[in-house]
This record gives sequence, structure tokens and C-alpha cells, in this order.
Amino acid sequence: MEQKTTWREKIFYGVGAVGLDLSYGMFYSFLSYYLSSVLGLKEAFLLLLTPLARIWDGINDPMMGTIVDNTKTKYGKYRPWILIGALCNGVVLFLLFTSFGMSGLPLYIYIGVMYILWGMTNTMADIPYWSMIPSFTSEPKDRNMVSTVARTFSGLGQGIITIATPIVLPLLSSGMTTDKGYSATGFSRWAGICGILLVVFALICVLSTKEKNVVYGEKKKFSLKQIFKVIAHNDQLVVFMIFAMLSNAGWYLTSGTAVYYFTDVLGDPTKQSTFQTIGAAGSILGLGVIPILSKWFNKKKIYQISLCITILGYVLMYILGPVMGNALLLSIAYIFSSTGIASMFVAQTIFLADIVDYGEFKNGERNESITFSMKGFLQKMAYTIQTIILFGGLGLVHYNEQITSASKKINDTTKGVIGFIAFGAPAILVLLSLIVFSTKFKLHGELADKVHDYIVARQNKTEANTETEE
Repeated sequence: MEQKTTWREKIFYGVGAVGLDLSYGMFYSFLSYYLSSVLGLKEAFLLLLTPLARIWDGINDPMMGTIVDNTKTKYGKYRPWILIGALCNGVVLFLLFTSFGMSGLPLYIYIGVMYILWGMTNTMADIPYWSMIPSFTSEPKDRNMVSTVARTFSGLGQGIITIATPIVLPLLSSGMTTDKGYSATGFSRWAGICGILLVVFALICVLSTKEKNVVYGEKKKFSLKQIFKVIAHNDQLVVFMIFAMLSNAGWYLTSGTAVYYFTDVLGDPTKQSTFQTIGAAGSILGLGVIPILSKWFNKKKIYQISLCITILGYVLMYILGPVMGNALLLSIAYIFSSTGIASMFVAQTIFLADIVDYGEFKNGERNESITFSMKGFLQKMAYTIQTIILFGGLGLVHYNEQITSASKKINDTTKGVIGFIAFGAPAILVLLSLIVFSTKFKLHGELADKVHDYIVARQNKTEANTETEE
């Protein structure tokens, strides 16, 4: 018999995502600007740092997945790591945005170390958090709702960061500030607040949820060979990683470059709050896309619709913003992209839970945490794509030299490049994602039903054997 999740569990589980995305939002939306425009680090260093960090993540993320899969405590398999990871990540988030007055080579070394530690500690919390979804239920509609609620709260955390940061930073800043009121002190204080909230929300989540359908297999040693085997033998996981990485990279380009566009191109950081507020409205609408459209379409069609809405929004934003120069219409057009993106993220979480089941169906082994570790890794790879495009573009137009000059003004060419990176390039990446998904992803319809029936039958058999032994 399939267990269903209560609304209390869904909501308190979702609360944990708020804290994760406060840290996540600071890292992916504002770290680049903090390092380049506030601390004045060179683009070449940031172009080198990000790929190097991903090499380590390629080992660290599945390693953490293996550790979680091997965990068995009286408090569960996932919840202890959610709390430990949140505590560590909160501390590192504060340290990453705190330079302690350093400069030159010591600053570069310090930032490099903290950058890598942020990725490691984020993995400690993120992998067990999202891996916990299949343990709640195997019933498709209930699982969809758990994913939707979690993504709703995740969007809330991201929204708090993107909307509040441009307003809060000048209020918290002191000492040497940029011409827009940002300072290293402001970033440090704000990161500290977000780190504390991360731990509080993780604690609420851990104390208010229970792990139900948890499968404890034999303990496995970490093996890169085994990781590659899990990935290679799950064709749909490979396809997922490719199309999700491309679409996520498009989203990260907008979230990470928006601060440059509104601060350096438009010269008014507060307009970013308006932009993100309208985007938040679109995100709320996007959460209803899957439940509504599921009455008429399967998962594949719904996901395709979500990506098409996203592409339409980006095309409109690029025309109305960088081309026509209308900030208000640009913000209004953002509602299309944010609606599609929100629906896209919910669907990706559902797909990944289904891919865990598919791996068990195909290979006879259930590797929840290793599979979900690929979610964190592909997000970091998407961020790497964002970094290469962003800092590669800024480096070509000598952005750092312009903002450190006496006038601290950027030229029209640089403004055009920033506008294209923020709103033009994402449309191309999401289009490529749509093509890969439409041609290669097969886990829907008849195959999805077959996988679900297999998993339910296997769970019922396990329960029956347990009752017999008792």
C-alpha cells in the first residue's frame, strides 16, 4: 500500500529549501559581482577557478552521494546530513563574502579555498535534501506535489535574495562603497544573516519530517568506477544531465548578470528589485503549470511547453531591454520566462525522482543519493558555463579596466555585451535544451507507467516479506 504525505510534512519539508536557496542565491546571483566589482578580482582568475572547482566537484559530489547512501542512523538516512551540511555551509557562506581586509595574492588564495569549500558544504546539505523526496512516497501525484511544494519554497528563498539584496546591501554597507552604495562590509553582514537563517530553516525541516520508504542496502565503498557505472547504465540520467545543464545555464546567466545590467548598464540597482518582484509573480504562476496542464498533457509535453514559454520570454526581454532600452517592459516580459523556469525546475525534480526508479527498474539497484548528486553537479556545471560566458565576455571588452578607471564608467560596447549575456544567450541555451529533451528523453507515457508498476510491486513484496518475518 502506497503511503501519502500530509500537508504538514510537505510544508515543513519545503521550509528547508528556503535556507538552501538563500545560500544558493547569494553564491550564484551575487558572488560574481562581489568578486569582480567590489573586490576587483581579475576575470582571468575567475575563469580559471570555476573549471578547477568543477573537477573536484566531479569527485566530491558522487562521493557525498555514496556517503549518504551508506548512512543508517536512528534519525534516518538523510536528515542528519541536511543539518550538518546546512551548519557548515552557513559558516562558509559568511567566510566567502568576508575578505578580512586582505588584498593581492593572499586574497586570491583565500577566495579560491572558500569557493571550493562552499561547493563541498553545499553538497553536504543539498544532496540528502533532494534525495529525500522518493522516501516520502512513490505515488506519482503525491510525489509531484511534494516536489512542487519544495520548489515553491526554493523559489521563495531565491526570491528573497534577488529582491531584497539590492535594497539591503546599501543599508548594511559601511566604509568604502561603490558608487551604487555596495561595500565588502555590506556583503559580509548580509551573508552572515543568510547563513544563520539557513541553519534555522534546516533545523525546522529536520525536526518536522520523517523518512518513510527508505531503502537501506549493503554498504558500498566509494568508487569512481561504480559512479561511472551508475551513470553509464542509466541512459535517461545522462540525457537529463545534458538538457538540464543547458537550460539551467541559461537561467544562471540571467540571475548572475542581472546585477551587472541594472547596476552598470541602467545605473539603478533598485530596478533589479522591481525586475525580480515581477519575476517572482511569474514563478508563482509557474508552479501551477504542471498541476493544470497534467489534466490534458503528459510530462513530456508539459516540459516542452515550459521551455517554449521560457524562450519566448527571453526573446521579448532582449528586444524590449537591450535593444529598445525600456526597463519597465523588460521587467514585464520577465514574467513569461520566470513562469516557464519555475515549471521547468519542478519538472526536473520530478524527472530525477523518476530516474531513480528507472535505475532500479533497469539495473536492479537503487542509487538515490548518487543519482541526486548529479543534480548538484550539473547545477555547478551550468554555473561553470555561466562563468565562462560571463567572464569571458567581460574580459574581451576589458570590463575590469573600465570600472577601476578614474571615471568608473563602462562604454556602449560593454553595455551591449552585458545585455546579450543576460537576455540573449539564455534563449539560445534553453533552445538547445529543448532540442535534446525532445529527441532523447524517453521516461514518460508507457515506459513511465511500467517503471511505476514495477516499483510499487517491489515495495509491496518487501513489506509482505517483512510482515512474514515478524
